[in-house]
Amino acid sequence: MRALNAASGWRANVPGMSQHAKGTRQHTIGAPLRGRGILAEREHDPYRDRGKPPEPSACPDCGVVFHDGRWQWLTAPPEAHPQMCPACRRVRDRFPAGFVTLEGEFFHAHRGEVMNLVHSHARHVREEHPLQRLMEVEDRQDGSCVVTTTDPHLARGLGEAIRHAWRGDLAFHYEQGQTLLRVHWRR
Repeated sequence: MRALNAASGWRANVPGMSQHAKGTRQHTIGAPLRGRGILAEREHDPYRDRGKPPEPSACPDCGVVFHDGRWQWLTAPPEAHPQMCPACRRVRDRFPAGFVTLEGEFFHAHRGEVMNLVHSHARHVREEHPLQRLMEVEDRQDGSCVVTTTDPHLARGLGEAIRHAWRGDLAFHYEQGQTLLRVHWRR
């Protein structure tokens, strides 16, 4: 049996293969096989719906409507199925997906302006993405402030908006295997 001829690119005298057939690449050890194995969930979000709710559905708490495959701010039709949206479930269970911690001397001196930006940004995002909401604003005894959100994207957006407006030190910490984001801004 001859080995692969580097010049011509075909195998000769391989059992089951004609001399004129091109050889196929062999699978490398450990290469994934198609259609085999179970895909592991990258992150587990207990508030993410496993299937789509029936259309139309309306949240009885906030009034957001599930239509055309997504939650939207629409007028709920009379035949809408009552179903609580994921954001309202997070608020009810007090289980945030994002924590934004604001602290530092600059924050103490300009707290009103920074919090105006937080609320303005959250209001703007909520118009387009109804499931991204502020949950709670907690003032701590050390002078810092913790803002909780229903979505990690909103937490990240708040941190980036504050850094864009006033610079400062911004850090993100994603929890492994969860949809939880901790944002820390200091100036």
